Amino acid sequence: MRNGLIGLVSAVALASMATHGCSSSGGGAGNGGAPASGGASSGGAPASGGAGSGGKPGSGGAASGVAPASGGAGGTTQPASCPNGTSCGGDVVATWTVTSSCLTLSGDMDGQLLYLGCTKIPATGSLKVTGTWTANADGTYSDNTITTGSMTFMLAPSCLVVSSSPVECSKMSGTFTAAGWATATCSTDASGQCSCSATANQTGGIGVIFANASNKGDYTTTGGALNTDGEMDYSYCVSGNKLTLTPQSKVLPLAGTIVLQGGTPPGSGGAGGGAPGSGGKAGAGGATTGAGGATTGSGGTTTGAGGATGSGGKGGGAGTTTGVGGTAGAGGTTPVGGATGKGPCDIYAAASNKCVVAHSTVRALFAGYTGKLYQVKRASDSKRQDIGTTADGFADSAAQDTFCTGTTCVITFLYDQSGNGNDVEAETADSTVKGNAGQSASNATQEKFTVGGHNVYSLYMKTAQAYWKDGSKSNVPTGNNPQSVYMVTSGKHFGSGCCFNYGNGPLSRTVSGCGTMDGVNFSSNAQWEKGAGAGPWVMADFECGLKAGGNPNANDPSLTSAYVTALEKNNGTSEWSLRGGDATTGTLGSFYKGKLPFTQAKEGAVILGSGGDCCYSNTTASQGTFYEGAIVAGYPTDATDDAVQANIVAAKYGQ
Repeated sequence: MRNGLIGLVSAVALASMATHGCSSSGGGAGNGGAPASGGASSGGAPASGGAGSGGKPGSGGAASGVAPASGGAGGTTQPASCPNGTSCGGDVVATWTVTSSCLTLSGDMDGQLLYLGCTKIPATGSLKVTGTWTANADGTYSDNTITTGSMTFMLAPSCLVVSSSPVECSKMSGTFTAAGWATATCSTDASGQCSCSATANQTGGIGVIFANASNKGDYTTTGGALNTDGEMDYSYCVSGNKLTLTPQSKVLPLAGTIVLQGGTPPGSGGAGGGAPGSGGKAGAGGATTGAGGATTGSGGTTTGAGGATGSGGKGGGAGTTTGVGGTAGAGGTTPVGGATGKGPCDIYAAASNKCVVAHSTVRALFAGYTGKLYQVKRASDSKRQDIGTTADGFADSAAQDTFCTGTTCVITFLYDQSGNGNDVEAETADSTVKGNAGQSASNATQEKFTVGGHNVYSLYMKTAQAYWKDGSKSNVPTGNNPQSVYMVTSGKHFGSGCCFNYGNGPLSRTVSGCGTMDGVNFSSNAQWEKGAGAGPWVMADFECGLKAGGNPNANDPSLTSAYVTALEKNNGTSEWSLRGGDATTGTLGSFYKGKLPFTQAKEGAVILGSGGDCCYSNTTASQGTFYEGAIVAGYPTDATDDAVQANIVAAKYGQ
């Protein structure tokens, strides 16, 4: 199904930023307020000093410099429109405090970029930004801003279509909460139109309401353009100690800027700190001490934040980033990824069910597999490296760490361990499988964790990220042949957008009919069917709407553990089943078994992170984490499923 409910979700609230003086942030540097007692903290932003214009001198001066002081309001009326700023570039390395914001929405949202059945959606609203934003010299940033506001809009009847399937007005709210809005409500008014409203209350993602908003990451500047995490674009201008940001939105009718006041560059301010620790970069607020000792800022009374343990530490973003290296070293000698000498695909094979696709960033899924697991590409020179396995079957994360040191990396390929060559590739404009210009590859280092005592990485997928391969000629089931799909995913990172799937999809990457897909879905999307509670749930995607086995299906529970096993299988002609459970303990639950809703007409493409009609000409609104999974030819018994689950538990995810 169409994963582009939001499409370019990065822009669905690229909610523009404000010119100086339009609306007080309620905590910017005051006009005439005295600095807080004790001076700035070593390595943090300078103390906020005075309250807002007209506030009492010195009220709320924060020693840590993390957030602006709350003081007298300098005016809160939002103008009817807000002008955009000029672009002049400049050095952004400093901690910046928002002093004003002016952001208005007035005009038509682009319904096509939201992947609805209409082209224009009238919208009005405004946003406001408060807090601080820090750019570090090493190309990283920390974002301690909060963006709030609201938007109202009308959805004409032609808009109430998602993935070529009708959706009730009252269920359209999921389109916008998937885009990062805190709440959204849609209802049919007296005129028969779908009237909607949305509110924002977001930490991080300065002035931009979107699902991938982050409070830390990487940034680049070129001329007068600034980009964060490869997703958000702004024009900017530094003039003296003032930074003006203007967002570049492709979806919303936005106008305006955010104005920030500059302070001490990160890493400066604390004098006379200890000697640098081994391998550690200078922490914010003084040099980093090898033993994590505190550094006192010159003239200040607050202990500097720069004394985090230094070994390999990433450059001093406000002195809070702890160096890499303290995590548990690779350990354990149990073969085949912490299992008992067999992998999941060996278990399937013993039951006469063959893995025709097998992917993982974590471990080998066959006992005899010693090949490559995935490929990373680094930003500094665009070189690529394949990441293989260690002697005991886990991903060689040390090789990735070495290759990606000092730069950022993305995952471009997941290699098929089955021998069928069903390697899935990121659907980006520069890939061999191509993809929409709004698509990107997943950050290779977004989530590092342990499995069986080994450090490994996940495929941490945000919106507008998906992987694909034409497997129709390489043994992926087609037509009404039976198929089973499992994946290990996360109950902590998921979304309500359509559609985080792993499985079998259409070759054209368009909606070609009900039953042309066969994939397991894990999400909190409730636009068609849902399980018990608020989600996320294990569901199936056959095209023409997600299936949970009921609406709601009280037997399909919300699975919120850190690691989740999700499984869907069908015999191709009459019966299908949903199963799932905690990937670290216990057995699989049986959530549904019943009649197939559509005649199966599988086409044999391999999809990961999207629905069937994504992402060549559109983008995906879904998000989730992929650790391992397989597509199996055949209809395994429940006993076989249970044996695979036992193998996953034995791998010791998170341990």
